[in-house]
Amino acid sequence: MRTIHMSNSTEHNFYSSNTPMAQSGAGYLFKGFELIRLKGIRRFVFIPLLINLILFSCAFYFLFLELEHYMTTLMGWLPSWLDWLSTVLWPLAVITILVIFSFLFSTAANWLAAPFNGLLSEKIESILIGKAAPSGSMLDVVKDTPRTLAREWTKLAYYIPRAIGFFILMWILPVIGQVIWFLFVAWMMAVQYKDYPFDNHKVPFPVMKQALKQHQGLSYSFGITVAVFSMIPIVNLVIMPVAICGATALWVDHYREDLLSKAISHS
Repeated sequence: MRTIHMSNSTEHNFYSSNTPMAQSGAGYLFKGFELIRLKGIRRFVFIPLLINLILFSCAFYFLFLELEHYMTTLMGWLPSWLDWLSTVLWPLAVITILVIFSFLFSTAANWLAAPFNGLLSEKIESILIGKAAPSGSMLDVVKDTPRTLAREWTKLAYYIPRAIGFFILMWILPVIGQVIWFLFVAWMMAVQYKDYPFDNHKVPFPVMKQALKQHQGLSYSFGITVAVFSMIPIVNLVIMPVAICGATALWVDHYREDLLSKAISHS
């Protein structure tokens, strides 16, 4: 049985075989709130947290100033004979705008923080499996930057054509379109954050997608929870490093052993 041995007495064993750290994707995000407080990872958290803090503060300040204008414009598109729908569409439109802004700025934050996010995931994984942690030096960040940015480009190429299609659908099909868009955003949140430990182990992007599809319930539960928390002021400022920690715990429990054993058998 694999058990973690912590050097600090205040820390405890998080992982052993056959004992998952959480029972759902949402549970793994909440586990991330616990993992982010561990000693030894604060310096790995600082830069992703700072980037997220700056971008989301600017985003929601701008959204607060412009929300009424956007809502008036959206309601202006509604035919007069459908005015009775405004009561229903108003909250849906607010949620839609929040989801769009949250996802766009999450994407930007992840681009800027990608090399540091990879290091954070690597550090959390080393704690969870009881192995030596990476040094986390700036040299490591510089060395990993080309690979991590290439991976972000791959995710962006996967995202853009689907986002365009679902975005159009969102305006063509009221209510249903918004639900489909939200589920798409949830899936992309799962792809974005769960990919960091996969990428650290050089698992190809198509293999990662297939692995996520094999655990769709976990992926959607995790992604939906991240999407919801990304819309909550204050909480969204820390969601990026929390989601990385939770996604890495999910990787350790459900993907690591299987994918790494397959990689060894094919080498």
